[in-house]
Amino acid sequence: MNAPTNVSLTFYSAIASALLLIMLLNTPVNAQLSSTFYDNTCPNALNTIRTSIRQAISRERRMAASLIRLHFHDCFVQGCDASILLSETATSTSEQTAAPNAGSARGYEVIDAAKVEVEKICPEIVSCADILAVAARDASFAVGGPSWTVKLGRKDSTTASRDLANSDLPFFGSNVNQLIANFARKGLSARDMVALSGAHTIGQAQCFTFSDRINSNGSDIDAGFASTRMRGCMNANLAPLDLVTPNSFDNNYFKNLIQKKGLLESDQTLFSGGPTDSIVSQYSSNPATFKSDFAASMIKMGDIIDPVTSQNGVIRRICSALN
Repeated sequence: MNAPTNVSLTFYSAIASALLLIMLLNTPVNAQLSSTFYDNTCPNALNTIRTSIRQAISRERRMAASLIRLHFHDCFVQGCDASILLSETATSTSEQTAAPNAGSARGYEVIDAAKVEVEKICPEIVSCADILAVAARDASFAVGGPSWTVKLGRKDSTTASRDLANSDLPFFGSNVNQLIANFARKGLSARDMVALSGAHTIGQAQCFTFSDRINSNGSDIDAGFASTRMRGCMNANLAPLDLVTPNSFDNNYFKNLIQKKGLLESDQTLFSGGPTDSIVSQYSSNPATFKSDFAASMIKMGDIIDPVTSQNGVIRRICSALN
């Protein structure tokens, strides 16, 4: 074989440089996240957050579900950057007023209170995004769910996007294929989607989100369950997502799906003759596997980072407002 010419060498060098650039661009920004991020700058941050979250959940056990959901709704819009915590102003919109959040997302004041306590010991060190991620973990554990090691070092965004909140957050009427595609866009697998949906083992939903389902006379809903849920179902009235153990983090959610007692359409569709039936069956019979997978998927979801925020983000002194 003839030795490559200078032109060939230049060509191969260019190719190598291009491949290196592609690798760098696709290197996860979350590589900078670390569970020890605050060990030197704010060593008591996690204990301080945990105390604040436990106090909030002791006052209202339902808050655990709200905090997990708040972290989820944050990460699915612009990455885990605390954009959902920004209040609306005269010059900027808020994700809080988007359809999936308005009147249902809650717990903002709990994160604000935790931030106040952290600011007392370490001013302008710990991001609101990290506080929200830690709060979700502590909320899970407080009601019998799994704990996990939270990776830290996120920055807070300086913007929020109502439009992205409306388009990127899963819809309560979505079918299984739509959910799989929605999660895939965030780098999460079908198994991640089913595991994270298991957070519906706690919490409540407003009547308008499930009224069509319980009135459908469909073959995918238990008639007695539908009749029970019809009573008192008006607009914003609440019903537990898991009728059996609504305040405990367990695997009854999946057992309910097998019995056609999923409250939301986006719940029951996970066990409807589709690609996730086997995962639901596994979780319904093996609570340890569910909890382990839930923790792993929460870590994976927490890795969703917006490159813009990671480069240009800030540490907000007050979670609901820009500095």
